[in-house]
Amino acid sequence: MQNLPMDALCAEYPTTAEVDIQKWLNGEVTARRDVVAEEVPIALEYNGISHVVMMASPADLADFALGFSLTEGILADPSELFDCEIVVGADGIQVQLEIAAQRFMALKEKRRNLTGRTGCGLCGAETLAQAIRKVPPVQSSACFSAPTLHTAIERMQQQQQLQQTTGATHAAAWVQKNGDILAVREDVGRHNALDKLIGMLAAARQDFSTGAVLITSRASYEMVQKSAVMGIGLIAAISAPTALAIKLAREAEVTLVGFMRQHSHAVYANGHRLSTK
Repeated sequence: MQNLPMDALCAEYPTTAEVDIQKWLNGEVTARRDVVAEEVPIALEYNGISHVVMMASPADLADFALGFSLTEGILADPSELFDCEIVVGADGIQVQLEIAAQRFMALKEKRRNLTGRTGCGLCGAETLAQAIRKVPPVQSSACFSAPTLHTAIERMQQQQQLQQTTGATHAAAWVQKNGDILAVREDVGRHNALDKLIGMLAAARQDFSTGAVLITSRASYEMVQKSAVMGIGLIAAISAPTALAIKLAREAEVTLVGFMRQHSHAVYANGHRLSTK
C-alpha cells in the first residue's frame, strides 16, 4: 500500500472507466465504447481500527470521511479530527483517521457488526431503539422562495459532471438563500454524496442553519436523519420521500420537499420555510 495525495489518487483510482458494449437502437446492434462510473471499496479506519467498508466513488474521500463521521455521531465537531490519510491498495482504498481519544473510546463502546452496511443510519443496529435515533428539533430559521429552489435544482444538473458522463451517480448540493449553489458532491451512493457534501461544508465551518440541501434521489429516512443531525432546516429531493422520512422530518422540524422540478414540487413536512414567491 502507498500513501497518496489526492491528485495522485485520481490517477490511481479514476472515477470512470471505458468498456466495450453492444448498443441496441431501432433493431440494430453496434459495437461501441462507453464510459461507466467506478465503484471502489473504501475502508474507514479510526485510530488504527477498521470500522466500516463501503462502496463509493473514489473522489472527495476526505470530505466523505469527515461527513460520515459527523452524521453517524462518531465526531461531534470537525476539530475532533486530527489527521486524515488516504492509503491506496490493490483491492481498495483506506481512509485512516486520527480522532480525539474520548471520541475513539466512545466509538469502541458502540462498535457492532456492520457487515453489509450501505452508508445508512439503520444498518448494523442491534435493536429497534438503536436503529431509530432520536434527533433534536432543528433550529434553522432560514427561509427560501420556491422559484429560487426550482432554478437551483435545474442549475445543479449542470454541475454534475460525473452524472453527465456516466448517468450512474447521485448528487447533493448546498444552496444559499439567494439561490447560489455553493457546492456539489457526487457519488454512486446517495448517502455518500450527502456525506461528502456535509464533510466539505463542515471543514469550511459553514453554518448549516443558513442553507438548504438538494438531492437527486429519493428522500429516505437516513437522508433526512443525516441532514437533521447537522441542523439543516430544508432538504429537497427530485424524487419522493418515504413515510418514515416524512415522520422524522415532521418530528425534527425539517422542511421536506419532494418531486422538486423546474416549476413544481410537493411539501411533505414543515412548509413554513418555503414561500411561493
